[in-house]
Amino acid sequence: MDVKKLFMKQKMMRTVLVALVPILVMAIFLWGWRIIMLGVITVLTAVISEYLVMRTINKEKTKVSEAAFVSAALFTLTLPPETPVWVAIVGIVFGIVFGKTVFGGFGRNIFNPALAGRCFIYVAFPTQMTMTWAQPFKLLPGGFASWLPMESADAVAAATPIISHNAGEAPVALQDLFLGIIPGSMGETCAVLILLMGAFLVYKKVASWHIMVSTILSGGVFSAILHYAGVMSAAGVRVTPPLFLLLSGGYLFGAVFMATDPISAPKLKSAQIAAGIMIGIITVIIRAFSLFTEGMMFAILVVNALTPLLELKIKQFEDRKRLPAKEAAT
Repeated sequence: MDVKKLFMKQKMMRTVLVALVPILVMAIFLWGWRIIMLGVITVLTAVISEYLVMRTINKEKTKVSEAAFVSAALFTLTLPPETPVWVAIVGIVFGIVFGKTVFGGFGRNIFNPALAGRCFIYVAFPTQMTMTWAQPFKLLPGGFASWLPMESADAVAAATPIISHNAGEAPVALQDLFLGIIPGSMGETCAVLILLMGAFLVYKKVASWHIMVSTILSGGVFSAILHYAGVMSAAGVRVTPPLFLLLSGGYLFGAVFMATDPISAPKLKSAQIAAGIMIGIITVIIRAFSLFTEGMMFAILVVNALTPLLELKIKQFEDRKRLPAKEAAT
């Protein structure tokens, strides 16, 4: 078998992988080398899963999209550092098979495959996904000299900033939130790198800045309204302030890398802005008033499902606006 002919070449997807490299390096520093092992396993699982399913659809022209590598990389970076290997395998198989290939493969899926897999294991295996969080390394050589943070003598189990906030504990320093030296998923904590790589993707014209900006602004504004109005969350504490919302819980990672997925995201600019606004508002609502501490992945999947209808209605609205102008011109 010619390996080169096995994969569908996609320059855009390679650009996303390049953008993920600095975040991966930072993740190794924070959490150790285990992330590489986990990433290799999820990539292999994603490729094999997509190949097997696509082969049943068309044996003559079976190709694996390079997007499978991106989905596996994004999925891995959303996992807690100590996620069991078998849970990661189940998650990426679900994401590739039920989030992508059942719709006909690359270009036909309506859901972000990485998020579909992550959401599935989050709900199916809550003990493994939400109960234990490792404390990240903060000083060199950090994870570059370790397999996992818990191997360090001064590392202790910790709660994520959102969990700490809901428990009424002292707020996490904004500097720690900005730099990412907080308990959380492996690639979602370092806001500095995520924003820089988001700018890189926009510069390369790989991701929509309309979605990124509208998601960030809508979530920040809605969170500010609830917070300064004194609205209490389901945990019995005040709704989080906007800066805390944006810098915690993978919000920026979702806005930059997940919401901008070129297949599941809207194509019309006006629909992209509307989708971003919806994602921001839904995320705040889920975080504040549900039992789930993380709302971004659910919000993006909800908007993924609504995207075809959203684009249709916006297109119909824009066509109705153009009609009087055309009639006047004739």
